Amino acid sequence: MNINASLFVQMVVFFLGAWITMKYIWPPLINAIEERQKQIADGLAAANKGERALAVATEQGKAIEADARARASNLVADGEKLGQKIVEDAKAQAQIEADRILEAARAEAAQEMERVREQLRSQVAVLAVAGAEQILAREVDKTVHAQLLEQLKAKL
Repeated sequence: MNINASLFVQMVVFFLGAWITMKYIWPPLINAIEERQKQIADGLAAANKGERALAVATEQGKAIEADARARASNLVADGEKLGQKIVEDAKAQAQIEADRILEAARAEAAQEMERVREQLRSQVAVLAVAGAEQILAREVDKTVHAQLLEQLKAKL
């Protein structure tokens, strides 16, 4: 065989193989590669979009948490204010009740004192009459009168 013919045939087979490869094998491979590149690009885009959505959701979560904390602290403050108001109202009510009880006790004590004074007056009157009877029953003498008045003072 001739080397030139052999090279020529090999060259024709090579170009024929290259042409068949370029015509029938390369297009599906290129399509598969392009499709895979597109899927990878879409996946990266979705990942970026997911990261952005996660960042937005994280910020929204922080904002919601801050709002909830603020509302909770407001509720606690309102509760404390209400508790203080209830305590103050109870103190005021207790003071009013204490004043009323004290006034009633004072009135009762005043009535009791007046009753005791009346009893004392009646006893003093009885003693004065008894002393006058004793003075009149005896002779009129300054020393006896003084002794009788001393006895009356002791009884009072």
